[in-house]
Amino acid sequence: MIGLLQRVTQSRVTVDNQEIASIGAGLMVLVAVESADTETTAAALLRKITQYRVFSDGNGKMNLSLLDTGGDLLLVPQFTLVADTGRGLRPSFSKGASPTDGRRLFDTLVSLAKNIDCKVATGQFGADMQVELVNDGPVTFWLHEKPAAS
Repeated sequence: MIGLLQRVTQSRVTVDNQEIASIGAGLMVLVAVESADTETTAAALLRKITQYRVFSDGNGKMNLSLLDTGGDLLLVPQFTLVADTGRGLRPSFSKGASPTDGRRLFDTLVSLAKNIDCKVATGQFGADMQVELVNDGPVTFWLHEKPAAS
């Protein structure tokens, strides 16, 4: 499971000219599900997202997590993050989960996130979304949580 984490001062998602989600200061995370991902992978990615130290402490060092700061969290599904761009001029999405599994595991991630102490907002799975954000820093990290070996 992949999370493209961005520290933001604000972010919002619009579908069909209607705002469906917005947050203030916190993290906006684009999320992609790979074919081998499981509920365990989703839980591990959420732990990383919420505990990754990307916010500045009193000394200006990135030592604080979303949980430490009480910031907001916006989770946005984005399957294109699984693209294999290594060959040719057209991406391959063969590593991506099926739409059914992708939706199920994205929903699992969201459900788990709603159990933590922060505002959680989400994009809409499968929709044509417009995502706006003010990246704070800019600070952006690629988080890749691989499923445990069977």
